[in-house]
Amino acid sequence: AHPFLLPPPRHLPVPCLCPSVWPLIGSSVPPGDKSDPDGKAKSAKSTKKESMSMFQVNGEKKEKKSKKKAPPKAAESEEETPETPQKNSNKKGKGKKSKKTKEERPPSPVIEVDNLEEFVLRPAPQGVTIKCRVTRDKKGMDRGLYPTYYLHLDNDKKVFLLAGRKRKKSKTSNYLISIDPTDLSRGGENFIGKLRSNLMGTKFTVFDNGATPDRANANWSNVRQELSAVVYETNVLGFKGPRKMTVIIPGMNADNERVPIRPRNDNDGLLMRWQNKNMDNVIELHNKAPVWNDETQSYVLNFHGRVTHASVKNFQIVHGSDPDYIVMQFGRVADDAFTMDYNYPLCAVQAFAIALSSFDGKLACE
Repeated sequence: AHPFLLPPPRHLPVPCLCPSVWPLIGSSVPPGDKSDPDGKAKSAKSTKKESMSMFQVNGEKKEKKSKKKAPPKAAESEEETPETPQKNSNKKGKGKKSKKTKEERPPSPVIEVDNLEEFVLRPAPQGVTIKCRVTRDKKGMDRGLYPTYYLHLDNDKKVFLLAGRKRKKSKTSNYLISIDPTDLSRGGENFIGKLRSNLMGTKFTVFDNGATPDRANANWSNVRQELSAVVYETNVLGFKGPRKMTVIIPGMNADNERVPIRPRNDNDGLLMRWQNKNMDNVIELHNKAPVWNDETQSYVLNFHGRVTHASVKNFQIVHGSDPDYIVMQFGRVADDAFTMDYNYPLCAVQAFAIALSSFDGKLACE
């Protein structure tokens, strides 16, 4: 049997790169989760203070961007489904019963989406976990090569947030991200950002929909921002070990707004700053390392009921100074369905692009 796919005994967490249908009893609850009957999780107040200080830098105030009218499909203004308490289940099983999984997976709290473009670029509110679902559509002529990915809020209304698809005629992996599920064109008004990889497929950069540096205006205010970068470390064990990820994002200023990073050339981007150890206005995050469990002979990680299938793509992103604060987590719940939850300071575009990078075929990283 493959070491990542063994179901655990009922008293253990799920093999991870793996699910957590069987959460650790007494384990801490992630920030923004309201299911803490014993009061062991950090208070909202202390979590808010810590999340502010961890990601704050001495940067300039974010520029105000002209508002673009949201498309009609974004008109749904509010989610009415209240958040239900998270259930802990220690029953043995393989996570294949979809109905049970739906009941046990906590829905998103009440989230307002008045203007879709503003919402997907706005950092998550402090103390609130935005719970989403990613679905992969392999239909059509190109099937597995160029699937379309859709991001929705994970609740009853399933409000659409973003769509992403890999471009066909591109030398490197290049994903377009749109706020319209039917319009994924580069020149369309619904284009909101893109994810671009290096030739090896191990480093990714996330851009917004601004102009390239060669089309800059006088004060460079129209030039695209780099929203995040992802680095996958090559794994000498090949398929035998978990992935290692580094995520680089712009820091937040005193007003809790993202510091704009507008590189004027390839040597000024997030990746080059990180490689040169120039971390001014930049924050470095990592995936939380899963722990090897001798009894199950697999790596385990607690996803608090949000992930139900073992996969090498499952991950949690944390800040080095507080590994209990889950900035983002992503994991499989069905063959072509995944949960994606993110917290402050990430926005939906950043989190979705980071998730898209995990789908790319990087054999050296798996």
